[in-house]
Amino acid sequence: MTNKVPTNIITGFLGVGKTTTILNLLKNKPENEKWAVLVNEFGEIGIDGAMMSDQGALIKEVPGGCMCCTAGVPMSVGINALLRQKPDRLIIEPTGLGHPKQVIATLTSDQYTPYVDLKATIGLVDPRNLSNEKYTGNQNFNDQLQTADVIIGNKVDECTAHDIDAFNDWVTDQTPAKVFHKLVTRGQLPIEVLDIERVHGGASSHIESHHHHHAEMEPEFQLDPNQPFARKENKGQGYFSCGWLFGAEYRFNFDELFSLISDLKAERVKAVVNTDQGCFAFNSANGVVSVNQLSLEGFESRLEVIDSQLMPWDQLESILLKLAGITR
Repeated sequence: MTNKVPTNIITGFLGVGKTTTILNLLKNKPENEKWAVLVNEFGEIGIDGAMMSDQGALIKEVPGGCMCCTAGVPMSVGINALLRQKPDRLIIEPTGLGHPKQVIATLTSDQYTPYVDLKATIGLVDPRNLSNEKYTGNQNFNDQLQTADVIIGNKVDECTAHDIDAFNDWVTDQTPAKVFHKLVTRGQLPIEVLDIERVHGGASSHIESHHHHHAEMEPEFQLDPNQPFARKENKGQGYFSCGWLFGAEYRFNFDELFSLISDLKAERVKAVVNTDQGCFAFNSANGVVSVNQLSLEGFESRLEVIDSQLMPWDQLESILLKLAGITR
């Protein structure tokens, strides 16, 4: 490789709209460019990559929250695999519970500086969360915003005037000042923001160690030929996740699945599912469910639930199996 690949980290807490933002960027990228996306999720199943694969980008997933670990082996494997395909741009989406400073430290290391041109780190925030102690008291939430060069206040259409004032006050008080900030709806990030140079989003010389459960270190997760479904759990940093993967031959009733996801009180629900009406991506955050149809075929359905409380996974699994027509 003779040219460095322009690279951006897009960070933000759970449910802030990172995936939606990246999907919008992919839809608006120059037609002659090939973009790559490295997706890291706290859950073990991997939902975001399935949503993005419909946009024709090069996708690599690191499920299970592994990318934020100090060793960084799964992240390096994923980055190397994407760089070998010579993309015109690389976007990295760490988990909403991740440590952006470690990702920056890796990308600015001697290993990657000959190949990666790290541009501004973009931090997404829901302005409503800036007045909520649940978020402002969370170290990762604060680290993500502190590390970002660019701050995007997303979901402004769901905010009150008080929320907008809180966002503007917060941005004004930042030292050092943020390079750029903007309020947007539905992740409509101006594509020009990706070319802003990195200024103060540097890696700290000290990165706090952290521990969480790991499943398999391999980023790919598939079903065995005779296995109708599989379940994976993860926990760490005060959050629990449980995900299910279902064989491509199973179809869910769209209406029943939508009702189930709408009724779940979890903080985060994501799914890409084959239904009787086609393949759909479901996204639930703050009690709001969005649905988008995908053109995927022969795809293994997957659903992931994340919450700060341990939920009755066995009960939920029984409901999902019934919806899929799977008998134990």
